Amino acid sequence: MSKTSLFNLDGKIAFVSGASRGIGEAIALLLAQQGAHVIVSSRKLEGCQQVADAIVAAGGQATAMACHIGELEQIRQVFVDIRERFGRLDILVNNAATNPQFCNVLDTDAGAFQKTVDVNIRGYFFMSVEAGKLMREHGGGSIINVASINGVTPGVFQGIYSVTKAAVINMTKVFAKECAQFGIRCNALLPGLTDTKFASALVHNDAILKTALQQIPLKRVAAPGEMAGAVLYLASDASSYTTGTALNVDGGFLS
Repeated sequence: MSKTSLFNLDGKIAFVSGASRGIGEAIALLLAQQGAHVIVSSRKLEGCQQVADAIVAAGGQATAMACHIGELEQIRQVFVDIRERFGRLDILVNNAATNPQFCNVLDTDAGAFQKTVDVNIRGYFFMSVEAGKLMREHGGGSIINVASINGVTPGVFQGIYSVTKAAVINMTKVFAKECAQFGIRCNALLPGLTDTKFASALVHNDAILKTALQQIPLKRVAAPGEMAGAVLYLASDASSYTTGTALNVDGGFLS
């Protein structure tokens, strides 16, 4: 009996934002391992290049491209570059996000509010628009938005971040419904508590961690690599009839 090719990404071009570390890096490494040429992206080129170099050293294909998705001009330019270099895009993983303030919602700073909205909502939206236009030209593709369990159950002292992640879940459904006719699928990943630099304020605070683990049936924090398999599923033909869904990878937190 031969192995399935459902997870084979040979010949696919994939873009992963926020891919210089954490969940994004784990996703980039796995997609490349499965045969995709991965465009490794984040705000700073140096970190992206390190991940791209690691992929190439392991026998994969990768290109580093800097893009701050909170800046619309940078989104426009990176898709000009993608068109010129690759001519297509098959997979977009919107993973870059920001959460600049950890406080009671009444103390939300206007600047922090705007930054969070610009990256987590506007950035995801227009990355998806540009990717969708390119996918439409070539018969389809897969968009995966990394949302959060906070989009379903708001995190304490993470007010505006939680609001933006709820928006991402709804945005996913919008793109799924309106882009299905072009062969474009759009799904969301909802990670639970994961051991990343992004979540260090939670993971490395003993009091917060103890409380959090009481609500997680698996009684542990996830490793970044444990999010990558779900993204591979959503990016590949294994999920060919899956669109508009929000996939919880949270150790049972939302169950």
